[in-house]
Amino acid sequence: MRDFSVIPVLDLMDGQVVHGKAGARETYRPIQTPLGSADDPVALASALVDRADAGELYIADLDAIERTGDHLSLCRRIKAALPDTQVWVDAGLTGAEPVRLCLEEGLTPIIGSESLGDLAQWASICAAAGDDVVLSLDFDQAGFRGPEMLLADAKLWPSRIIVMTLGAVGSNAGPDIAKLAEIGNQARAGTALYAAGGIRGVEDLDVAAGAGASGALVATALHRGALTQKEIAAFRRRRRLSASNTTP
Repeated sequence: MRDFSVIPVLDLMDGQVVHGKAGARETYRPIQTPLGSADDPVALASALVDRADAGELYIADLDAIERTGDHLSLCRRIKAALPDTQVWVDAGLTGAEPVRLCLEEGLTPIIGSESLGDLAQWASICAAAGDDVVLSLDFDQAGFRGPEMLLADAKLWPSRIIVMTLGAVGSNAGPDIAKLAEIGNQARAGTALYAAGGIRGVEDLDVAAGAGASGALVATALHRGALTQKEIAAFRRRRRLSASNTTP
């Protein structure tokens, strides 16, 4: 059994780390955290990866998603500072060439369904990058954000899927387990699902893992100290022990 991935999240806007909440990006403000300064994203990225003992880091380039700029050079610096960490980047990518360039930088492209205008864009990305991308299935209070055919046909999905409940981001309301289970029932065997939005502490990691998740995206709980390195390590030990006890 592979370890459950606790993936810290870094939301970038105007060169700073901001506190994402409920997907209302126009209200995001520089984050206040004991882990570091909002205007030093590289140091904050390192602190988050250390606290989560993480093998991956998720970066949301909100300027790129909103088409007001980008943080590619900053993502390069973060990757250079964390050479052993897979750096996942959601930068609103919708075409094959930007995805290829992202991969050439050593970054893992996240394709947010909310950024896709139609299924043809997704098809061109898959033709260029295959399974090297992560697909984020994005949901808000109104429902799915993206081409409906993409949600309906799990054969179009890569092997890594983020189930993103935007309304739960930064809400301290708990993950959307029903949505996670729904996507899990659709997904092909072997698909790695990652819960995103609302993780409050180690209990929510247990619930997400029980619902079939391979990992979870976490930000607020790490900054607040509601989820600590020791708790994450103990959670992983429990899962390994449970797996070893059930192995024939």
